[in-house]
Amino acid sequence: MAAKIISGTQIAKQIREELKAEVAEMKEKHGVTPGLVTILVGENPASVSYVTAKQRTAHDLGFHSIQDNQPEDISEADLLALIDKYNQDPAFHGILIQLPLPKHINEGKVIYAVNPDKDVDGFHPVNVGKMVVGEPCFLPCTPHGIMEMLIRSGVETSGAEVVVVGRSNIVGKPITNLLLQKREGGNATVTICHTRTRDMAFHTKRADILIVAAGQPKFITADMVKDGVVVIDVGVNRIGKTPEGKAILCGDVDFDAIKEKASAITPVPGGVGPMTITMLMKNTVQAAKQISGLA
Repeated sequence: MAAKIISGTQIAKQIREELKAEVAEMKEKHGVTPGLVTILVGENPASVSYVTAKQRTAHDLGFHSIQDNQPEDISEADLLALIDKYNQDPAFHGILIQLPLPKHINEGKVIYAVNPDKDVDGFHPVNVGKMVVGEPCFLPCTPHGIMEMLIRSGVETSGAEVVVVGRSNIVGKPITNLLLQKREGGNATVTICHTRTRDMAFHTKRADILIVAAGQPKFITADMVKDGVVVIDVGVNRIGKTPEGKAILCGDVDFDAIKEKASAITPVPGGVGPMTITMLMKNTVQAAKQISGLA
């Protein structure tokens, strides 16, 4: 029997409707409008696409949201000064710097420069530390989205064997930490695999839930998973173009083969991707409430 499709598009739509109502209430009852600024350095096509989608979503939800475009050759000092300006601006509750940045700018310095109270990406070490010890904080958007997908799809994580493929700071490490915690969507036993893992299939075959963020197209094949597994595919890989010039995308798992063995699986596109932007919006609403004394 083919797997149930866990649609990030549908779950994201549901959460956005909830946020839209929340924003309308904040405006009407408290005169507070969530403010978001996205800072883009240079004109990387993928980055332009991402920030455009983020801005469109923010406006749809009723945010006060602006896009601040900066030239590729902006100095590190000028970028840090720009971030500090928005740190001080009460109209903006969330600050997002689109990564990657040009090589002459230290990304670590930029992440540290954002006020942790406005760090809606959840990348600042203060928020990362709070996440690790289980304190309230801004969770990084992609792992937060994965947690929501599991919870809202009714996937039981308590006591489950979860295998995470990938150890990035953006996905692998934080989702591992969240799944371990005593919380809704947590209490799992988690194994993390990476490029130096011996016999990857030995681990992936044990997984009740498999989360893959390897950055390699169709890296996980059907012979590497057991029947009934739940698969969350974080990868987005461009593997060609249609005759019309549209990109052909695939994930990090062999979707067509694995969906015949899995009990549930996320598609690419339409899986984790829409959730990432939605959780950014959720974090911005949370930031607006906290800064305005509503939380």
